[in-house]
Amino acid sequence: MSLCVLFLIITLSCSGPSGLGGASELAFIKEPSDVIAVRDRPLMLDCQVEGEGPITITWRRNGIPVPLGARVAVLDNGTLLIRNFQKRRDGDESDAGEYDCAAQNRYGLLISRKAHVQLASLPKFHTHPESMSVDEGGVARFHCAVSSIPEANITWERNRTTLNADDNRYTLLPNGILHITGVCQADSGSYRCVAKNIANTRYSHEAQLSVTANRLYKEPVILSGPQNLTLNIHQTAILECIATGNPRPIVSWSRLDGRSIGVEGIQVLGTGNLIISDVSLQHSGVYVCSANRPGTRMRRTALGRLVVQAPPEFLQWPQSVSKPAGTSAVFTCQAQGVPDPHLIWLKNGKILTPGENVKLSNNNRTLAVTRITAEDEAIYQCIAENSAGTNQASARLAVSPSADLPEAPQDLTVTPLSTTSLRVRWAQPERHLMDGIIGYVLHIRKLGEPDSSELQEAVSKDTFQHDFTNLEASTTFSIYVKAYSPLGASQQSNSVITTTLGAVPTMPSFFTKVLNSTAMQVFWELPAKAGRVEGYKLSHRKLPQQEFRHEERFPAHINTHTISNLEASAVYEIQLTAFNGNGDSIGNKRLVSLAETEKTAGESVCDCEGSMTALVVGIHIGMACIIFCALFLMFGYRHRCVCRSHRHSYLMNCPGVPQAAAAEPQCQVMIEPQADSGTG
Repeated sequence: MSLCVLFLIITLSCSGPSGLGGASELAFIKEPSDVIAVRDRPLMLDCQVEGEGPITITWRRNGIPVPLGARVAVLDNGTLLIRNFQKRRDGDESDAGEYDCAAQNRYGLLISRKAHVQLASLPKFHTHPESMSVDEGGVARFHCAVSSIPEANITWERNRTTLNADDNRYTLLPNGILHITGVCQADSGSYRCVAKNIANTRYSHEAQLSVTANRLYKEPVILSGPQNLTLNIHQTAILECIATGNPRPIVSWSRLDGRSIGVEGIQVLGTGNLIISDVSLQHSGVYVCSANRPGTRMRRTALGRLVVQAPPEFLQWPQSVSKPAGTSAVFTCQAQGVPDPHLIWLKNGKILTPGENVKLSNNNRTLAVTRITAEDEAIYQCIAENSAGTNQASARLAVSPSADLPEAPQDLTVTPLSTTSLRVRWAQPERHLMDGIIGYVLHIRKLGEPDSSELQEAVSKDTFQHDFTNLEASTTFSIYVKAYSPLGASQQSNSVITTTLGAVPTMPSFFTKVLNSTAMQVFWELPAKAGRVEGYKLSHRKLPQQEFRHEERFPAHINTHTISNLEASAVYEIQLTAFNGNGDSIGNKRLVSLAETEKTAGESVCDCEGSMTALVVGIHIGMACIIFCALFLMFGYRHRCVCRSHRHSYLMNCPGVPQAAAAEPQCQVMIEPQADSGTG
């Protein structure tokens, strides 16, 4: 009966209205995006939201509210305006940081994506071009690097004059690399690079290029191969490969996995640099640059790994729902990306912490809110993050009016019946309130354990008492009850914390050790099963006495005791009992005899005068045995050596002896070297 009622209750509670109208839903039309700001110039960050008004827009920088004033303001459309972007020269204080906006109406609060705001800068070069000497007709390579925001545009000068970009012998890579192919004497001179962005212009140190006489032959050499790259999708990959040699080597590209590189978006810049525009996940892999000497199989190779990342994209969004109080709501959020995105949940803009009625599972893809109350009404956001970016999706949980839902059961009491059972009672509601009730569900779990361990038992609407059985002794439980109608569940009743009756300890185990004819030591172990131990009782009796006497008590941490002043040669019975507030355990008994100890002690007394003669005779006999064994071994070993020596000499002088003559294993092994030398 209870299973049928529970199935009916669950079915009805899951079939109510769940959809929400979209008119009141908060949603971002435009979120702030990453931007690079210039000192002392204005900066604007967008934040446009739709939804039921009034809507309040606030801004945070690095998680802290942005202070508003004459320099910083929020426009009517939610845009943040910083009239003059600042960075103090005497410290680290700056307007740079991570910005997000929060939109709030009466239904909840929504947080935008984080926008990374950086200050434009162009510091000094950290890599300058180095002077080099190149054979005429060879290849020259210069490299400079600077860490700038935004990425600086780099050009090159020769003798303080900008290089002619139309000369196809010059290859300028965006990452500050200059290739000069077919070097001639006219290319000699001083080279430097010029870096320029919105913040500044800087010049590198100068490097000298010297051109030497051409060699008739030079094996192919890769001067610079491809570097490992990690890019986001839609960016451009530049895989450098410059080779020299005489004759000029042929540069080719392939993938280590054997797949085709393709042709769309692929171009070769200069004499061998591979450019991949608008990279996708399929472009990830290890690329091989090969430099081959024409007409031969001689080649040199260099490898570079390209890793393409993708920011999170949602495969499944959480959906807004309306649920009656006391029921449950489940939100699902599934995202893909490279690397796999990590999911976190926000409730009204704050990180959601799992609790008694809030559970995250399936790697945070599933959010379950159970026993819904008015406090659970909020906007829940799923944030997907990986090293390539972030994405967010949101849903609202509305708690529907509960006027037609049953009232929570009243006057809940729990009475321990035994060590393994509890009786739960609640008040019978008034007759007009019972008409809509179809049953009750009782919830029980061990105190301190998660909600996932909770057990539920359903009873009919005319039942106001229920017994939980097969429980653990001396264990504390939390219990509450809900009433169900066709529309859903009531609020939960008050929770009652109750402990089952305690059990007496289990029988302790022990062993004894006889110390001498009048004393023994007793050792015992803690019981392995239920029943908290508060102490032990130890008593003994000398047989054939009927009663145990001399009872002694010990606290729970003591596990040994010595019983002394016993009667020699007597037999004693030892009894050990464990106890707690619920009573004593069954006593464990053991018989111990001191008679054997007395007998053994008497027989061990030595008659030293009577045994002295036997001791002297024993020593002489032992010495004679040792001498006899030594002589036996000596003569036996000598005889064996003589035999082996004679046998070996005979075989050495008679190489024609048939194999059968060497029947003894020793002889056969020793002849093999001689036979080998004879055949050789």
